[in-house]
Amino acid sequence: MTDTIPIRKGEDLQVEKLKKFLHTEFVDLPDAPLEIKQFSAGHSNLTYELTIGDWVAVLRRPPLGPVAPKAHDMQREFHILQELHPHYPIAPKPLLFSPDETIVGSPFFIMERKNGVVIDTSFPKGVSITPELTRNISMEMVNSLVQLHSIDYKQTKLTEITNPDGFLERQVHGWIKRYDRAKTDDIPEVDLLTKWLVSHIPKSPQSTPIHYDFKLNNAMFAKDDLTKMVGLFDWEMTTVGDPLLDLGVAMSYWIQQDDPDILKIGLGGTSVTIQKGFMTREEFISAYAEKSGLDVSNINFYLTFAYFKLAGICQQIYYRWKKGQTKDPRFEYFNHFVNALIIHALHTSNKNDSY
Repeated sequence: MTDTIPIRKGEDLQVEKLKKFLHTEFVDLPDAPLEIKQFSAGHSNLTYELTIGDWVAVLRRPPLGPVAPKAHDMQREFHILQELHPHYPIAPKPLLFSPDETIVGSPFFIMERKNGVVIDTSFPKGVSITPELTRNISMEMVNSLVQLHSIDYKQTKLTEITNPDGFLERQVHGWIKRYDRAKTDDIPEVDLLTKWLVSHIPKSPQSTPIHYDFKLNNAMFAKDDLTKMVGLFDWEMTTVGDPLLDLGVAMSYWIQQDDPDILKIGLGGTSVTIQKGFMTREEFISAYAEKSGLDVSNINFYLTFAYFKLAGICQQIYYRWKKGQTKDPRFEYFNHFVNALIIHALHTSNKNDSY
């Protein structure tokens, strides 16, 4: 089972130019060819495995074509990792940032290559899938999220590149504007949903570092112990803000058996979390509340917003596909998924669950 693929057409890098740059920046690199493979997961930034002899690293750059304002900031993500890695070692160690767009066509950064197993739509062959295993994986996800939220960001330089005051309000209004800018299809439920979100913004708990894209296929587990997380990736949306936003986003990706079929397959395949033993969203939220000590009584707002935010992200991707800025065939039918997310978000807003 491998997490890399041959480079997709149109997303290749200039091998010799990059190799020369690497030899300039890193001392004692082996005298060997530069081999490049691409990580298959993800719908946004482009990520590559670089190998020169026994030296292996990961290069991360923005997607091709025009990107949303302030999005895909490689230097910011690099700085985030610089500050968090010492406190949260499952975040990859950043090695180098370059603003030079002549190397790979954009600013980029290089980070350590972590090794392990990424679990998404299936388990590796030979794994005995038991309710105990899936329960323990669920709890490791809970523990890792709580651990991230326990970091005292005021002891880091995150204070210089984040603005936690009013974060939740800015997110709600900001994602409504982003959705409107990328709008293609007319979805009648959007207006009702956005009005509900604006009128139901709760008071946030104390701010913490938040990953803001915390999901199973961004996590890596040890090959010899699938209950131990050894890596967490895709830190581009990381900031300091309301930790319950992070929980809500995590739960918007956490699929369970009774979810609508389009949610189960919308991002490329049915998640393993529908299998026996994995926590339900209710169980995950309750475990998080117990371990973090936070009041989660307003979690339906956060989950409703998370579904809307995910719809906004998918809408931006679909907008890029429709405008011809990307030809990735995975994106052709994202408008149907956007529509389903909007309707599901509106349905979630009407629930009165308590945890």
